[in-house]
Amino acid sequence: MHPIPPLADLGRRIVIFGPSNSGKSTLAAALSSRLAIPAVHLDQLHHQPHSDWVPRPKDEFHTLQRAAIAEPAWIMDGNYSALTAERLARATGAIVLDENHWLRLLRYFRRTLFERHRPGALEGSRDSIKWSMIHWVAVASRHNGARYRSMVDGTDLPRAYCQSMAELKTLYDAWGLERRG
Repeated sequence: MHPIPPLADLGRRIVIFGPSNSGKSTLAAALSSRLAIPAVHLDQLHHQPHSDWVPRPKDEFHTLQRAAIAEPAWIMDGNYSALTAERLARATGAIVLDENHWLRLLRYFRRTLFERHRPGALEGSRDSIKWSMIHWVAVASRHNGARYRSMVDGTDLPRAYCQSMAELKTLYDAWGLERRG
């Protein structure tokens, strides 16, 4: 397990990276509640509300993301590589989550079928199980956690890494966070 820095060391602009269904949005919501800093879920900026995860036009998504990045304080969860460098340049701390792809796949089914009001869900979402997402979680993104760790390692940002649910629980406990949603 990697050492967990004091939460205060991560500052007031924290990025959270991790493969799909690794707990990024739930952690962002917990940090937002604890620190009284807005959570920005990039999935909500990338997709149109009241849809079944239909992407916005790229320029609209980039405009929304840049406006969020410019704010004085945020907890921003999501990966979307196009503006990663801009996010990291403004961030004061980083968290990388990773987890077994089979557990993430189980979480995908649970959240899609039963957690309509979870942190990071789309407003008015009409979510459904998608073969493309099953493939993404089970196959295509299996090793993305290492890629996100490498990106963060290339910065001087204070950081925390969690590679399992046990490590994530330890982080929640160390920082006095409550899991919601």
